[in-house]
Amino acid sequence: MKVVIIEDEELAARRLESLIRECAPDAEVIARLESVEDAVDWFRNHPSPDLIFLDIHLEDDLSFSIFEKVKVSSPIIFTTAFDEYAIRAFRMKSIDYLLKPIVQEELARSLEKYREFTAVKQQPDMDALYRMISSGAPAYKERFSVTVGQKIKSYPTSEISWFYSEEGITFMVINDNHQYPIDFSLDDLAGQLNPKEYFRVNRQFLVSLGSIKNVHIYPKSRLKIEISPPPDREVFVSRDKVTRFKEWLG
Repeated sequence: MKVVIIEDEELAARRLESLIRECAPDAEVIARLESVEDAVDWFRNHPSPDLIFLDIHLEDDLSFSIFEKVKVSSPIIFTTAFDEYAIRAFRMKSIDYLLKPIVQEELARSLEKYREFTAVKQQPDMDALYRMISSGAPAYKERFSVTVGQKIKSYPTSEISWFYSEEGITFMVINDNHQYPIDFSLDDLAGQLNPKEYFRVNRQFLVSLGSIKNVHIYPKSRLKIEISPPPDREVFVSRDKVTRFKEWLG
C-alpha cells in the first residue's frame, strides 16, 4: 500500500507516518508534501498512490484546490483540527476523516474503512465536496475568547498580532501587547486562521501579516522578522518555510 501524506507541519507529518507504520506494516509512505504547489507538482509527475492523507488547510491554500489543477484518483482520508460542517460533509460523501490530534485507534479504524472502500471501488465526488466546503460555514475563526480574572474577554482576529508557544503553552498577543494563554496548539491555530492573514514562521511563532514591520535578509537565505509588539527574542523564519513566506508576503 503506497501512501502519500499532504501536511504542512513537519512534526505532524512525521507522527502520522509513524502511526501509519504501526497500524499498517504493509504501508509505504512514498511522499510527504507540504503545500498545494508541492502536491500539484508531485501528482503531475507520479502515478496516483493507493491512499492519500490530506490536511484540509495548507499554508498556501485549501487543499481542495489541488483537485482543480490535477486529476487524482486515489482514496483520501482527510485530517482536520476543526470544521464540524466539513466533517458532516465527509460523512455524507462516505469519505473518512481523522480529527486532530490523531490517535492510533482512530487511525486503525480509518485504515479498515479504506480497505472496505477499495473493495467496493467507491470514488469520492470531489467537485461536490469542494462546493460543500466552500459554501458552508465560515472556514476561519474570527475571534478568540480568554478568561481574565472573573471575566471573559473576546478579541477579533484583527486585534491579534501573533501567537507563540513556550513550554507546551500557547499564548495570544494582541496589538496593545497584552498576552493571554489559550487552549489551542499552534498546529490547531494554523488550521483555524485565515492563511492569507497568518503564517507559521517557525515552531514557536505564528504571526499576522499586519504585525510584520521589517524583514531582514541574513546569509544563506535566512530571514529575520521584526514584529509588533516586539517579543523578547529574535524571530527567524524556518529555512524550509522561507520560499513560502516570501510568496505569502507577495
